[in-house]
Amino acid sequence: MRIAVIADVHGNLPALDAVLADVADQRVDGLVVNGDLANRGPDTVAVFARLETALACATLGNHDDLMLMWAGRRGPRSEPWFDDPFWGTVGWSAGELQRAGRLDVIESLPMTLAIDLPGAPKLLFSHGSPRHYREGYGTDLTPELISEITEAHPADVLIGSHTHRPYLTSWGRYTVINTGAVGAPFNGDRRAHYLILELTAGGWQPEFRRVPYDVDAALERFESSGMLEAGGLSAKIFREEIVHARSFLVPFLMWCETDGRHKSGDAWNEFKRRFEARFRPPEVSPFVSSSPTP
Repeated sequence: MRIAVIADVHGNLPALDAVLADVADQRVDGLVVNGDLANRGPDTVAVFARLETALACATLGNHDDLMLMWAGRRGPRSEPWFDDPFWGTVGWSAGELQRAGRLDVIESLPMTLAIDLPGAPKLLFSHGSPRHYREGYGTDLTPELISEITEAHPADVLIGSHTHRPYLTSWGRYTVINTGAVGAPFNGDRRAHYLILELTAGGWQPEFRRVPYDVDAALERFESSGMLEAGGLSAKIFREEIVHARSFLVPFLMWCETDGRHKSGDAWNEFKRRFEARFRPPEVSPFVSSSPTP
C-alpha cells in the first residue's frame, strides 16, 4: 500500500496542482490531507474545490480553524484581533470561503485521523500533534515528548505537518514524521514538498518528495486576486515567504513584541535590513527529487 500525504497548501493553487500531478504518477492507494489548506496564499477557495473529494481523509489545521474563528468573531486572543488591519489576509480568505459556502466543510474536519491495518504499524495523522494543531514535530521534539504523546494517543507512526519543514526521527519502536509544506516550505527549498508512505515487510517507509511548480504564477495571484491590496502587511510577508521559502511572519511578530514595535511597514523594512541574512536566495531546482530522509 502507498499513501500520499499533503499539507500546508495555504491557498497556493499552482503548488497544489503540481503535487497532485506528481501524485497521479505515483500509483498511490490513497491521499491524506493533513491540514492548513486555507490562508497565506490567495486561492483558498480554489484549493478547497480542488480537494473536495479528498477531504473525507483530512485533518483540521490551525489556519483552517482561523477561518471559523474570524467568521465567528472569536479567537485565541482577548483583544479583537479581527479588527487589526495587520490580519487582513485572514479576513479576506475567510470572506472568500464564506461567500463560496465552504466554511461548513472546515467545521467537519477532525483533529486526528488514524489508519490501523491488520498486521501493520498504526498511523496517526494530525496537523501538529494529536495534543494540539500548533505543536509541530521538529528538531525540538525530545524522547520525553514522544513518550507523552504516544501514551495519550497510542500509535506506532506519528505524521504531522505545521512547521513547514520535513522531519524524520525515531525513538524506540516509534517513528515521527513531518510532511513538509506544499504551498509554503520553510527549509530554503521552494519546491512543493509532500510525503509518500509505503507499507513493506519492514513497516511504513517514508519517501519525501519535492516537486517544482510555477512560483511566478503563485506570486502573481497575490495581485490579480486582490489579496495583496486587501490583506495588508501580512499579505506582503506571506508573499515573501513563498519567494524565499523561509519563515518570516513569526520571527517578525516576535521581534516586534520583544522590542515593543508596532506591526507596521516601517518596522517590516527595518526587520529586512537588520536580518538581511534571512533573505538570502532560496534553492531553486527544475527537477522532482525524492529521498527516504528529509
